[in-house]
Amino acid sequence: MSLIYRNPSNMFALRDAMNHLFDESFSRHGGTTDGGAAYLPIDVYSTENEFVVTAAVPGLSPEDVSITMEAETVTISGEMPPHLENVDYLFSERFHGSFSRTLQLNVPIDSDKVEASFENGILTLVLPKAEALKPRKIEIKASK
Repeated sequence: MSLIYRNPSNMFALRDAMNHLFDESFSRHGGTTDGGAAYLPIDVYSTENEFVVTAAVPGLSPEDVSITMEAETVTISGEMPPHLENVDYLFSERFHGSFSRTLQLNVPIDSDKVEASFENGILTLVLPKAEALKPRKIEIKASK
């Protein structure tokens, strides 16, 4: 028979890692564990002329979502409706409550041309890059 030494600090490290994993899982999927606004999952892609941000906000109308822009920072926030009252849920997996997401783009945006649209529960935000950032072709003049 052999003795196995177990270091109790390893158990605490495992517990901390599992707690972190659990917290990360909630924040990535629109939940929150600290009572604050949930993290809104988004997709962002860039083209030569613009950034495009999409977010799923099912059940909301444009009036339920707020988009603010200050310099190169964009914030999308709102609130998902609460659960129904006076019912016993068998499952309750959809998020409800306030959400927020702030993007720091670090690229000048032409704020006068920003567009937002809603279609089938998907918010699409088009953020045109400022003219100064777009590539320019410089014409070379021949000397005489």
